[in-house]
Amino acid sequence: MLIDAALALHDNRLDIAERLLRGYLKRDPFDARAIRMLAELAGRIGRNRDAETLLRRALELAPGFTAARANLAIVLYRQNRAVEALAELDTLLAIEPDHPGHANLKAAALGRLGGFEEAIALYERVLASAPAQPKVWMSYGHMLKTVGRQADGVAAYRRAIAIRPALGEAWWSLANLKTVRFDDADVAAMTAQLDDATIGVEDRFHLDFALGKAWEERGAPDRAFAHYAAGNALRRAQISYDADETTRFVDTIAATATAPFFAARAGWGCQAPDPIFVLGMPRAGSTLVEQILASHPLVEGTTELPDLPALSRRIADYPAGLATLTAERARELGEEYLRRAAVQRRTDRPFFVDKLPNNWAHVALIRLILPNATIIDARRDPRACCFSNYKQHFARGQGFSYALDDMGRYYRDYVRMMAHVDRVQPGRVHRVIHEALVDAPEPHIRALLDACGLPFDAACLSAHRTERAVRTASSEQVRQPIFRGGDRAWRPFAAHLAPLEQALGDVIACYPLAPDVASTT
Repeated sequence: MLIDAALALHDNRLDIAERLLRGYLKRDPFDARAIRMLAELAGRIGRNRDAETLLRRALELAPGFTAARANLAIVLYRQNRAVEALAELDTLLAIEPDHPGHANLKAAALGRLGGFEEAIALYERVLASAPAQPKVWMSYGHMLKTVGRQADGVAAYRRAIAIRPALGEAWWSLANLKTVRFDDADVAAMTAQLDDATIGVEDRFHLDFALGKAWEERGAPDRAFAHYAAGNALRRAQISYDADETTRFVDTIAATATAPFFAARAGWGCQAPDPIFVLGMPRAGSTLVEQILASHPLVEGTTELPDLPALSRRIADYPAGLATLTAERARELGEEYLRRAAVQRRTDRPFFVDKLPNNWAHVALIRLILPNATIIDARRDPRACCFSNYKQHFARGQGFSYALDDMGRYYRDYVRMMAHVDRVQPGRVHRVIHEALVDAPEPHIRALLDACGLPFDAACLSAHRTERAVRTASSEQVRQPIFRGGDRAWRPFAAHLAPLEQALGDVIACYPLAPDVASTT
């Protein structure tokens, strides 16, 4: 009875449900069903490691407990451990071969590992047997978009909307293609859904982001900004982001990773030159830089790999804990990064790109564990870059991007971090200024290749013709020739951007340099 009571409570009062379950398990610690429910509660509040431990315990007690194994696959997927999730899903599908949920998650995991065609085929099998599944149609659309089948992706998103018109994420997915323009009927349909007081928060903020784009395209910046602001406010209320914590992180790196720190550790780490890290702010042109590099016959484009942040979390008291690493441990971490990244490799090209923008926070770690890796800092005008982030709803991460003042502080801390690295490790980071690249592609592409130690290849000048999967928000933009127009998009919204400009401060006037660098030139 207590388990049933917890089940009834857990959606609304997680704390009460947890107390009930823990009390019950003290009396009966071998109840696999109760352990699974406690794991589900942990997962709902983001404690995925705790959830994993509990689910493995439930499976020890009841190896045939398929619901617990399905939960474990989800938790592993959430932790970016797609290979392990696939192993659990294969076990489940051997038992329940027609279960659409297992097949759907397997397709998503395959997509995360670059198995796009296999994932597409799996989605198609699921939809053939269960066609009235709007979220599966949407996931199918995501995969089609990734491999460049834009028209098919649009059709899949439209099918999801036809089944469930209030599915905000499907509307946003259309908007996020950047190349689809909403017509008047689309705007009316989204507005009608947004006027329905019963729709959930997630549908609501996705609709706001999509309507923001629709009104921006119609040349109505005030109306568009109202939707962007509403969507961002709803999203910001759901997440925990502390701008002070980011500032403290950069302060700690600056105090720890000094020039003497690196001099004392010369020769440490894994000496392999394989990785090319393209980092910086999201929406700063990193996907374009990756596309250019992936057009070179010696370079493989992968995606935004989660591996470096995952390794950083294994260092006690990071980032101050960098000072406690031994030479052996630094080498082990570098080798482990390469092993983890190898899961995403599909060719035998000697170099590969990891384009997770947020790796700017881990440049000191890269220099310590992979000293021969190439680091490219993709930088874009602060107002253009930050407003582009503000218009973007990210599937996960980027908690700084849902408030203008948080965004300005984050950009400022990023610039401050990279200026520190330039001082203590001069010449180790090659910077690509987005506006300069799009204004004069060839000389900047030549400089980029030179920084990577790569011979010039003419294919890099027409990177939009390179056929490859692209999983980021710029997937369709990088399939077009380089253009400049997006850097002016913030100007019609200037009257609304005072909190951003105040937070950026002199970063605006000093761009593309850091303020402390500009003051000495």
